[in-house]
Amino acid sequence: MKPLKQQKIAVLLGGTSAERDVSLNSGAAVVAALRSQGYDAHPIDPKETPVADLKTQGFDRAFNILHGRGGEDGVVQGVLEQIGLPYTGCGVMTSALTMDKMRTKMLWKGFGLPIADMEIVTKTTALDLDPQAVVARLGLPLMVKPSREGSSVGLTKVNHVEELKAAVELALTHDDTALIEEWLAGDELTVPVLGGEVLPAVQIIPEGEFYDYNAKYISDNTQYICPMPMSDERWEELKKLVKTAYEVVGCRGWSRIDVMTDSKGKFRLVEVNTTPGMTSHSLFPKSAEKVGISFEQLVVKILELSV
Repeated sequence: MKPLKQQKIAVLLGGTSAERDVSLNSGAAVVAALRSQGYDAHPIDPKETPVADLKTQGFDRAFNILHGRGGEDGVVQGVLEQIGLPYTGCGVMTSALTMDKMRTKMLWKGFGLPIADMEIVTKTTALDLDPQAVVARLGLPLMVKPSREGSSVGLTKVNHVEELKAAVELALTHDDTALIEEWLAGDELTVPVLGGEVLPAVQIIPEGEFYDYNAKYISDNTQYICPMPMSDERWEELKKLVKTAYEVVGCRGWSRIDVMTDSKGKFRLVEVNTTPGMTSHSLFPKSAEKVGISFEQLVVKILELSV
């Protein structure tokens, strides 16, 4: 195999998911970083160029920065494996699994890892939903979300029992499965993992009640504190939890694990991002910077971890 700097690298960006615009921004930053380091990087949008044709077009490797369905769910990973092109990030099984929040949480729960208590509703069971029974079990407020959507698309905070059905209906416009979860009233944080090494945790303090699409990508009022203040003992507990969560679902290369704390301060695993954002607002670069890894160095490291 030729040295990386002699390889033609396809940076997969854009795509067709609800997160297309974010991916275009991430991809532009990755292309610029690779080129600045002397790599032969080319932006490729699968919406315009079939991924299956990359090898015949002379590409040697793919840097996948597609977010959401079609790019983060095992589909493009399967195509890349079929044509024999090495790529960044997680493999087919892990990508498919972690795109589905419900199944990811069920696996974590099976390994004894902490998650929020929840009810699962599908399009076929939605008519049987008993909001009073759900509230009696999980309390109020509640968080309702689609199982397979990213960037906080389709999320609703439910404060009153009368709002629950509408929130579930909204979530089910984005996916066949919706999750109704107990409200986690503590801190919101995310923890990047690079090549198996857990990087500093980032605490997220949104302007509104929770970290929605606006807070992630538009607002300049969301606060990010990195590293998140905590005792050494608590950081070791969090590191161990995140590393286990990463390994249980089979992550490789790089991923970001979202975590929250409940009203008693206990950690609860939320989800995995197998292709984290790499925009000016993104959290993975913020964390890497704290351990002396520049944006350009981070992008190269991710590429070097590709298989």
